[in-house]
Amino acid sequence: MDINAYIFAKDQVDLEHTYIDGTKIEANANRYTWVWKNSCTRNRQKVFEKISLLVDAMNQEVLGYLGIKLEKREEYAIDYVSELLEMYKEGTRLDESSFVSGCGHRKSLQQKQYQELEEYLERLKTYAHHIEICGEKRNSYSKTDYDATFMCLKRDYMGNDQLLPAYNLQIAVCDEYIAAVDVKPYASDMECFVPLMEKFNHIYGHYPKYPVADAGYDSYNNYLYCEEHGMEKYMKFTMYKKETTDKKYCDNPYRAINFTRDDAGNLICPNGRKFVFKQTQSVRHNKYGRTEEVYECESCEGCPYKNECCPKSRGNRTIRMNQELTSIQAEGAFGILKWDRSYKRLFRRGEKNVILELTLISCGFNLCKYHNKKQRQAIAA
Repeated sequence: MDINAYIFAKDQVDLEHTYIDGTKIEANANRYTWVWKNSCTRNRQKVFEKISLLVDAMNQEVLGYLGIKLEKREEYAIDYVSELLEMYKEGTRLDESSFVSGCGHRKSLQQKQYQELEEYLERLKTYAHHIEICGEKRNSYSKTDYDATFMCLKRDYMGNDQLLPAYNLQIAVCDEYIAAVDVKPYASDMECFVPLMEKFNHIYGHYPKYPVADAGYDSYNNYLYCEEHGMEKYMKFTMYKKETTDKKYCDNPYRAINFTRDDAGNLICPNGRKFVFKQTQSVRHNKYGRTEEVYECESCEGCPYKNECCPKSRGNRTIRMNQELTSIQAEGAFGILKWDRSYKRLFRRGEKNVILELTLISCGFNLCKYHNKKQRQAIAA
């Protein structure tokens, strides 16, 4: 980053204000090489069921006469299935060199069962391999680029809404220069904010005071992260546009945020019914321990506003609330790269190589920007 250090020092770039944006660009991977984690999980469960049926057949048709019994399980680890194969082989004294195949040969029952279990073992290994590559935060990957994830791109040249292998490219822009870049295989920008800010801090030794981002980065976790690291919360919340431009939505009397309160602080609906506090519950999968309060209407029976207030609720309406929840754009940089420079598909494969590619492109972008500024200053002088 010596190039950035030189340019930023010469042009006195403000690193306290940074404008964050992300875009999805197609990976250098074949388009029909997808592997879906959910499909692997379902198929693995089907294999578990088939193994149980096969174990029953082995016990009844072969091993029962030898005084041996294999134990069934709801789920089968790869090591355990390998043990079952060895136990069956030793119990029946099978010799794999005597196995037959092809036309004119009749396989023995023991050979059929042994090879069927071998096939299930290989399938389990394949599914485990696919699930391990996907990891916890991804649902798919490409066989020709394991780090690429299948995403829905804005540029659908195939015209059939087909998911394509892609990466989520992130940039932090300061005074029109790209100050930090990052690449993630996640479709959501929300998951990319913290890694980008950590990278910014690693490069410049501090966090930006004012990180500006659109509603795609909005999350309670990201707001808390900003607060913990001394950054102002300049990210738009998810419903920002609707709540600032849609007057009908903002003035809707049946939104919980528009309910009045009595002297005791209880929420009162348009029909004058009180909402009673029921409990405080934790939000699932929230690492910061976020909680929300649950309130229930004392009675929705006979309410004339029920069809407008809660048409899908069978009983009393419940609401969930959290009191703590109660720009210059970086798109210019991506606009120049994608449309003016025709950078619409990656050249390298693998997350580390894609980061290197984006870093080199960012250096070229900053050099071009710095050169153009110096030229304009020379003309103006």
